[in-house]
Amino acid sequence: MKLVIVSCLAFFAAGVATADERATTKDAERMVHSAVAFYKKEGADKAFKVFSDPKGAFAFRDLYIFAYKTDGTCVAHGQSADRIGKNLIDAKDADGKRFVKERIELAKAKGKGWQEYKFKNPATGKVEDKVAYVEMVDGVIIGCGAYKP
Repeated sequence: MKLVIVSCLAFFAAGVATADERATTKDAERMVHSAVAFYKKEGADKAFKVFSDPKGAFAFRDLYIFAYKTDGTCVAHGQSADRIGKNLIDAKDADGKRFVKERIELAKAKGKGWQEYKFKNPATGKVEDKVAYVEMVDGVIIGCGAYKP
């Protein structure tokens, strides 16, 4: 497991320029690919714990991993531990979009893809436009989003 985490850290650390720089959508997609690989190798319990660590291997600049069951229950969240264990299928963003329901429908229909919504940026503390990449693996939607500049 340590090798997988070290690989993830090295991969993301290579792109760090300054602490206040925003991560990109490419960074978010790469993080999801790494998270899916970690999930497949280490299993759900270990992966969800690691994904939910806001200072862990799956936290990079303003990026973090989130994971949901297809019923809308949050099983991991790298910035909001209070979301874990709650069914958020009806959660709405600042514009009233049911973004959790939308990402579940997207993942069920296509297996992976991009969505746009608004969410609080942990780096700025403000609600901002966000673009998230999600992938379905074993009935779990794993995702990561980058905030738009």
